[in-house]
Amino acid sequence: MKSLITVSLISLYITVSAQIKPVLPDTKMDKFVTGLLNKMTIDEKIGQLNLLTGGEATTGSVVSSDVEAKIKAGNVGGIFSMSSPARIRKAQEIAVSQTRLKIPILFGMDVIHGYKTMFPIPLGLSCTWNMKLIERSARIAATEASADGLNWTFSPMVDISRDPRWGRVSEGSGEDPYLGSQIAMAMVKGYQGDDLSKNNTIMACVKHFALYGAGEAGRDYNTVDMSRVRMYNEYLPPYKAAVDAGVGSVMTSFNEIDGIPATANKWLFTDLLRKQWGFKGMVVTDYTAINEMIDHGMGDLQQVSALALKAGVDMDMVGEGFLTTLNKSLQQGKITQKQIDDACRKVLEAKYKLGLFNDPYRYCSEERAANEIYTESNRRTAREIAAESFVLLKNDRNVLPIKKSGTIALVGPLANNRANMPGTWSVSADFSKPISVREGLESAVGNNARILYARGSNLTEDSLLEQRATMFGKSLGRDNRSDEALLNEALNIASQSDVIVAALGEAAEMTGESASRTDIGIPDVQRKLLGALLKTGKPVVLVLFAGRPMTLAWEQQHVPAILNVWFPGSEAGTAIADVLFGDVNPSGKLTTTFPQNVGQIPLYYNHKNTGRPLADGQWFQKFRSNFLDVSNDPVYPFGFGLSYTSFSYSDISLSSSSFKPGEKITAFVTVTNSGNRTGKEVVQMYIRDMVGSITRPVKELKGFQKIELKAGESQKVTFTISADDLKFYNSDLKFVAEPGDFKIFIGTNSRDVKEADFKLL
Repeated sequence: MKSLITVSLISLYITVSAQIKPVLPDTKMDKFVTGLLNKMTIDEKIGQLNLLTGGEATTGSVVSSDVEAKIKAGNVGGIFSMSSPARIRKAQEIAVSQTRLKIPILFGMDVIHGYKTMFPIPLGLSCTWNMKLIERSARIAATEASADGLNWTFSPMVDISRDPRWGRVSEGSGEDPYLGSQIAMAMVKGYQGDDLSKNNTIMACVKHFALYGAGEAGRDYNTVDMSRVRMYNEYLPPYKAAVDAGVGSVMTSFNEIDGIPATANKWLFTDLLRKQWGFKGMVVTDYTAINEMIDHGMGDLQQVSALALKAGVDMDMVGEGFLTTLNKSLQQGKITQKQIDDACRKVLEAKYKLGLFNDPYRYCSEERAANEIYTESNRRTAREIAAESFVLLKNDRNVLPIKKSGTIALVGPLANNRANMPGTWSVSADFSKPISVREGLESAVGNNARILYARGSNLTEDSLLEQRATMFGKSLGRDNRSDEALLNEALNIASQSDVIVAALGEAAEMTGESASRTDIGIPDVQRKLLGALLKTGKPVVLVLFAGRPMTLAWEQQHVPAILNVWFPGSEAGTAIADVLFGDVNPSGKLTTTFPQNVGQIPLYYNHKNTGRPLADGQWFQKFRSNFLDVSNDPVYPFGFGLSYTSFSYSDISLSSSSFKPGEKITAFVTVTNSGNRTGKEVVQMYIRDMVGSITRPVKELKGFQKIELKAGESQKVTFTISADDLKFYNSDLKFVAEPGDFKIFIGTNSRDVKEADFKLL
């Protein structure tokens, strides 16, 4: 299977609109919504701007009360965290039969990486570099969620992040704007399909607008401060790609921008999103984001609610600031009737596009719920995607794949736990159903091999930290035996085994929202366990569970084989077995840089040079940009990932060494599978602008292709380059391609590349 990805960042960010048919005004929708608005009272309009929680799964401390009474009063535009056709039908019946204008309700949920069938966490999904599979995961999630009554998801999260201390790096697609843009488009297409009025599609919500992944110190909800040049070139492209893909809604972020909280930032939502980008959909806040602006120092609830409305926010999630203050602000002249009408129009238009006015119960099918959720077919796809998301970080002496024979020791606190397999943001999952590593391995070997299991350690020595790290029903069931007893049990089975598989790393809720960490290594007691297992002299395979880039310098030096499985989802155990035993050849590539230690953070491949760069091949030079105690290098660079086979690259050939705007050149390499088994390779193309009117990154991803080659097979891989691929925002925020010298790099990751030179005339 081949997935060819050659679209430029520029076509994603600016000219994609020229490739999409222009969206003409929907006169029928406009007439309908205008007619409805003319019938509505101010209170009814404000009621449409209120989003409540049904209480099934929440991400904050507030749960809406008296939901039924508020629906009857016309004070509810949408509900989230309520599911099942029966429950949703009951709530919808109140809205359409017991309110004056019978306006239906939106029903949403955090369907982030699957609904009941769970796929890898988004960071893991991104490591497939396979847009077809990523889109397929969103399509299945939409089918299942819509079968259970839902019509809106708060996904995709497309925040660029270069700080792995931030817990929500697990929910995004890594550090690169080009790849992040590709994934944003694939997710929106998967959720929304080609027609939102179909009952198996759901409205997507791109989040968090904007810059949420750049919080200071990697601490969630924290301050963000950056230049407009950095915003436009590095952080905004994935949001723009989602907008160009037709995303139906946008969510505000918790951070501030230019000293103004995003939820009150008129430049962000009115000037940029609506006027510059042409977004026509609905803007919703994040959880109580309006109320939280009080602590930002922006005023009382009435003041911050008015600020949010005037900024361009259409719907208030949970906080009820709109519901309780907008009428008063209108009477006092602090907001206008038009601002309320505009917000209400966007909410009503979303409901119209979803077909709710034609049939408010279109998502309430018990038959679909019984037949389309957690199906065998969906689980097969989840297994395939999970295996393709795994990144082989090390494989000395071909320890992997292991044989389905002999005796295998399976050790670790994550080896026999179902609840942690889906990872964070799996709010709708049934935690009794995911397949554990132990179950997956035992099923794979049958009677051909013996699996010996021991826990080996708890998650961490600190029991209170473990409580914080295993929330939302994902406890590891702390073992009250001593650390020594747990370790001795593991060493006992290790002594009887031919190979040791150590399932170690983070618990699911050590990443995600409100899960920032200052120490992003493998927890203390697990590191001790791993060290003791290595001292046995037996081959050790580290199966690493992670929701972020981790500090693995010691592991890289000492452990012979490391397979990063992220959090794989419903079919975790089967997918892990597929790769460990070689039924699937791993092909995942990192979408984040792995630092040696937290002192290097932020560390990312597409950084700028300094005026005193470290010379190539040097570890340290005085009066150069480096550290005294550690090199500038990562443990694993962006784009890195090994295979059970090997690939070799020819030198780069160019169709021409120069070209003019309006022309194109092609670059190609021949990639050969030089190993002895079929494998997939992500061929990555980077470009560097050698001289610019502003400083430019040392390299930027501009294209990639995922190819599959049999042993000994070769393929010519071609990339087309135009002036659009070379454009960037200059200091005047003008989008330009400047003539001059460029380098092109093609290779297996951002570090190990071939290079060639060309000019733009």
